Amino acid sequence: MSEVQNQDLNAWGAPRQQTAFRQLMRAFSFPGRIQTLTEGEALTQTLATLVDREATLADPQDLLDALTLKRLQTRMTAPELAQFILADGSVPPLFEPCLGTLESPEGGATILLWVTALGEGAQWQLTGPGIATTQALAISGLDPAWLARRQDWNEGFPLGVDLILVDTNSVVALPRTTLATLATDATPMAAQGETTWAM
Repeated sequence: MSEVQNQDLNAWGAPRQQTAFRQLMRAFSFPGRIQTLTEGEALTQTLATLVDREATLADPQDLLDALTLKRLQTRMTAPELAQFILADGSVPPLFEPCLGTLESPEGGATILLWVTALGEGAQWQLTGPGIATTQALAISGLDPAWLARRQDWNEGFPLGVDLILVDTNSVVALPRTTLATLATDATPMAAQGETTWAM
């Protein structure tokens, strides 16, 4: 992944962030459904909406450029301590994120994974709250080790992590309550972006 470049000042304004926040909440309400951010580059817009000077952010692969970091005004820290972690989804995870505590499970990290494309590539099948029966999701540029490690991190629910997958213009949320398995040729899949409803 090349450095994240941001020349769009509108991404940092309240009107754009309010719109993006609603779209992100919809993504978490309907796990696995691709949400296209209406304006701007999706990763920059997601960071500008969720991360501020009160939050902690880890960027272990130095994906962010200096200008974006300056605009975020956030506190940078190690992945093991960060509320938000930015990582390249094509590279297996090399850190252990914060999973929260039983007293404060909301302290589990939110991991933003940059992927090549949502809606194409390897097919995953999702189940869990917000999904009627199953949800199909195709992801290009995601190392399978991420979802394997995610399963390990979320075994002690309500402790765990939440994922936001991001490509150029779109996001997909995978809350810790969502189960993801790699689909096989024998597994019936819903069309991308649709849900298989029980009859």
